[in-house]
Amino acid sequence: MPLSMNREVFITCAVTGSGDTVSKSSHVPITPKQIAEAAVEAAKAGAAVIHCHVRDPETGAPSRRLDLYREVTDRIRSADIDIVLNLTAGMGGDLVFGNVESPLPVNEKFTDMAGATERVAHVAECLPEICTLDCGTMNFSLGDYVMTNTPSMLREMARQMTALGVRPEIEAFDTGHLWFAKQLAEEGLIEDPVLIQLCMGIPWGAPDDLNTFMAMVNNVPANWTFSAFSIGRNALAYPAAAVLAGGNVRVGLEDNLYIGKGQLATNGALVEKAVGVIEGMGAKIIGPDEVRKKLKLTKR
Repeated sequence: MPLSMNREVFITCAVTGSGDTVSKSSHVPITPKQIAEAAVEAAKAGAAVIHCHVRDPETGAPSRRLDLYREVTDRIRSADIDIVLNLTAGMGGDLVFGNVESPLPVNEKFTDMAGATERVAHVAECLPEICTLDCGTMNFSLGDYVMTNTPSMLREMARQMTALGVRPEIEAFDTGHLWFAKQLAEEGLIEDPVLIQLCMGIPWGAPDDLNTFMAMVNNVPANWTFSAFSIGRNALAYPAAAVLAGGNVRVGLEDNLYIGKGQLATNGALVEKAVGVIEGMGAKIIGPDEVRKKLKLTKR
């Protein structure tokens, strides 16, 4: 893909995630009501797409409960502002081994492995316009945790998403994930226009230096649409990098808790910051209707 700045940019806000961030910031939404309110706040600040996980309302732990996804979806769709809804389908592939001397049996407390149909059950229930598909397996963060997505699993999940009329957003954490995304497209399991999220700087996938980022961008076919983000300190710099490289922008408390040194962010503040960067570069922020037209989404 040639380096060409994107002049019409959409922003995705990932409002909560599934990481251990609840204990680090009181702004991370937990309950369905809080998640929906965060979605509306981000949309009013300029985000066209809202990416949602759900959490146990009592503990803040990540969850796959259908009733929580249903409540979040209903609350967002009944809001007084238009939002393109993007639900995660990354849960259910968490494999945590025992320890370095005895990897088996696995750590049952933290392992969450589910079949393809169960992993997309909330997508079938809620029918968002977009849902994510983590397009590979990788060592993730610390210890003995492996994010597990086998080729057979990904093929079946992609098939079910496409059959439901929901646009998969391919989350690529390394170049091999893009390679497999091309294979899914070749097999007709994902359809044009293909949507990619380049997930940079997440241990132990692709680092977020510019050389590696451009290697990822250069592996995205020219007719695909991509967004990009990084986490932590570099998250605030990535909107500019993504737009310059021809992509779109993702921000939110799933990826970064701070708006400045020592200053905890809100989702709305992170979107406002991104809007300032994008417009300061001379690009236009596009809204939900334009995103639906661009990505051929079915409004629910």
